[in-house]
Amino acid sequence: MNSANGAAVVVGVDGSEPARRAVRLAAAEAARRHRPLRVVHAFIWPLLRVPVTPPAGAPPGGGLRHQAEQLVAAAVAEAEAAAPGVRVSGEIIDGEASAVLLGETPSATMLVLGDRGLGGFAALVVGSVAVQVAAHADCPVLVARGAQRPAGAVVVGVDGSPPSRAAVEFAAEEAALRGAPLHAVLAYTHPVSTGPGDMQPLVYQENRLHDEEDQVLARSLTGLAERHPGVPVTREAVHGRPVAVLTEAARDAQLMVVGGQGRGELSGLLLGSVSQGVLHHADCPVAVVRSPG
Repeated sequence: MNSANGAAVVVGVDGSEPARRAVRLAAAEAARRHRPLRVVHAFIWPLLRVPVTPPAGAPPGGGLRHQAEQLVAAAVAEAEAAAPGVRVSGEIIDGEASAVLLGETPSATMLVLGDRGLGGFAALVVGSVAVQVAAHADCPVLVARGAQRPAGAVVVGVDGSPPSRAAVEFAAEEAALRGAPLHAVLAYTHPVSTGPGDMQPLVYQENRLHDEEDQVLARSLTGLAERHPGVPVTREAVHGRPVAVLTEAARDAQLMVVGGQGRGELSGLLLGSVSQGVLHHADCPVAVVRSPG
């Protein structure tokens, strides 16, 4: 993730109510991190060869370009009102939404999006924009959904993989910035027999399996107390399907953090059922973190 001095928090806007929630969330993140906030609107109409200026003889102030300028100005004003000490700028960029947003991520500290929207941001969570951006972004992607709580834990989904360790580090940083506890959750299921040739036993001792998964979880948190000494950390290995377990863990959380990919059930997280399920059902904002490289 980009941690260069001055790297901005970037928020994508389209004029929808979910985008307005994203603006407020992004403003809070920028304030916590002492970073500027950059408001970006993807303006697709020139690519479609649609006229963006008012026709001859039309009243002044019309046209799609002017509407986009008003949209961005309103978002900038809302961000300034939400976080008065944050330096806020806005820009309209010609292009398709996912391409524009991905172009922002190499120099951003974080990208914030609403969970659904209008135009190029329509059906964000279930559509191609969310998948492409979260799967390929060079910075964490924060989706504003559910309740935005001022209190509660930062919850992170863990599976022992390098990507989930990157998520743990980001989650601990967020917990420190928010003055919140960190709750690390690992969901596991019993291995499934693939047939008579399967060398694994068909009966597993639940206690032993739980202990093994708890050790995986503990190893994923190694050194966290030294790097973030002010953050209270709890951990929980839970037998169950990841989407259900993580959704339940997020019930009272102020933030859910997941890795960009992982092992087992979490493999290919951004393209598979776990990420889609968490983004659909978690009752709090969800951050997706890809590991460096």
